[in-house]
Amino acid sequence: MLKNISPLLTPELLYGLAKLGHGDDVVLVDANFPADRIAEQAHARLVQLPGLTTTQVLQAVLSVLPLDSFDSPCAWTMQVVGDAQAVPTPVAEFRQALQEAGEAAPGSLERFAFYDQASAARLVVQTGDLRKYANIMLRKGVGSTD
Repeated sequence: MLKNISPLLTPELLYGLAKLGHGDDVVLVDANFPADRIAEQAHARLVQLPGLTTTQVLQAVLSVLPLDSFDSPCAWTMQVVGDAQAVPTPVAEFRQALQEAGEAAPGSLERFAFYDQASAARLVVQTGDLRKYANIMLRKGVGSTD
């Protein structure tokens, strides 16, 4: 057990996060997302956390992962098909988690654009979240001692 580290951050997830470099993407996805295919296309590590929601994992990840301050946005959600302005409950939760972590609001991508960008991710984390649109992509920033 590590001090000051969320118990939701499994050793496998911590390892995957630690391997990310500046500008690398991590995608946190729901149980319906084609995570295995996307991870295979991206040659990315796939971590499965079936007992958690994407929001729970996002909050834990934000406690240890600096987001990119050079790119805006540094996070993206998937738009609702047919209603790009809709804000599903998971996306509202993601916005709140990002705000609480001192990060900017996420951008959004059309469904297939999200899949395309996710195909370049270095880490894919599939949760057990059964809600639609419970997917978010984060771009890693640089750590600082300031």
